[in-house]
Amino acid sequence: MGEMPVPAEALYGASTQRAVLNFPISNEPVESGVVHAFGLIKWAAARVNGELGHIPADKTPLIEQAAREVYEGKLDDQFPVDVYQTGSGTSTNMNANEVIANRCAQIAGVEIDADREKKPVHPNDHVNQGQSSNDTFPTAMHIAAGVALKEDLIPTLEGLQHSLQSKALEFHDVLKIGRTHLMDATPVRLGQEFGGYAMQLTRATDRAHKALKAIHELALGGTAVGTGLNCHPDFPPKAIAFIAEKTGIEFREAENHFEAQSSKDALLECHGHLNTIAASLYKIANDIRLLGSGPRCSIGEISLPATQPGSSIMPGKVNPVMSEAVTMVAARIFGNHSTVTWCGANGHFELNVMMPVMAKCVMESIRLLTNVCSIFREKCVEGIEAQVDRCNELIEYSLSMVTSLAPVIGYDKASHIAKESVESGRTVRELCSERLEELGLTEDQLNSALDAGKMAGG
Repeated sequence: MGEMPVPAEALYGASTQRAVLNFPISNEPVESGVVHAFGLIKWAAARVNGELGHIPADKTPLIEQAAREVYEGKLDDQFPVDVYQTGSGTSTNMNANEVIANRCAQIAGVEIDADREKKPVHPNDHVNQGQSSNDTFPTAMHIAAGVALKEDLIPTLEGLQHSLQSKALEFHDVLKIGRTHLMDATPVRLGQEFGGYAMQLTRATDRAHKALKAIHELALGGTAVGTGLNCHPDFPPKAIAFIAEKTGIEFREAENHFEAQSSKDALLECHGHLNTIAASLYKIANDIRLLGSGPRCSIGEISLPATQPGSSIMPGKVNPVMSEAVTMVAARIFGNHSTVTWCGANGHFELNVMMPVMAKCVMESIRLLTNVCSIFREKCVEGIEAQVDRCNELIEYSLSMVTSLAPVIGYDKASHIAKESVESGRTVRELCSERLEELGLTEDQLNSALDAGKMAGG
């Protein structure tokens, strides 16, 4: 395709530079996690190809060292290709091949701009031996997402679950009014509400593990179309075993390479679990900001930590900013899921051609969930306090307290009392206390029936 000038300081070569010039779209490079995964793939490939005799013995250690540097993030600045590029990720695969080959030259003391014949390692013949962009990029997506799930998201979800469970225990004795349809319902314990949130995080952690399990199969070894052309049959299992060892994740070779390369159902399933986790967090964050709303002219059953001034014009105003951050992250992930779904549907014959943006969305969702869960736990959940007096006030004032009287005095009488409570502004207890004989109740029976703790149980 002719000569292509490359910046003198660059480790990448002509293929990468062409991609840089062809795709000046978002100014967002491929996710660093995917780049690091490519380093691990090339490291594994070099070791196995060396063992199989497909790479000369003197080249193997050079490739391994250079690839390991990519894996460890030491060469991130050498991966400039935009995420909106060729749908197979070929530009990124060649970016990795060129960077590793030229880094090998540096290690060997050869000038990067020397003739290719003088360089010890060839980007295609050696670094890319037994591989294709069509099996390395899907493999890199699974590795990158798997590592981020295992090392970042799952521990963070577990931390948030622990904090919510601690609040559930702390708030066990705090009675408050329950709400259904956003309307007053029978009493609950504030600890029961937070216990529900903690269980959502337990389930979220389970879903994150399922998301990881969904991407255990790797496409490596299928090469161009899934047939494994130009790939030694021992290469995929040996390389994948190396990858599994380094990541601590149970990666294995794809059962069917045609499915692994032509579809991206596994990654779509993975993001489906992330989408559900985001929905759970949205519900929890929204509940918490509503429970803390006011603080004087709304619900105000809990108080949230003051993290920053809430208004440039209203002195003393404090807003539920951490909850708002969670809900915005959730909105972004819902959008990412639409993108991932559409990308996953666009596998044509033997290849999906939307992989780079699919990888971007999945990695972004994991990163956003990880970060927002961490700050939500630290700067909101752990500092929540119960407003016990306000909780008691709202219980006493609620019409739904009459519910426990219905089995004793009958539904119709209970309805009449509730209606009178609305019209008079008086509490159910006050109205019933005035007509104990009419209702056939003693004071003790009334107090027992209106015992919020008994109603809440637990």
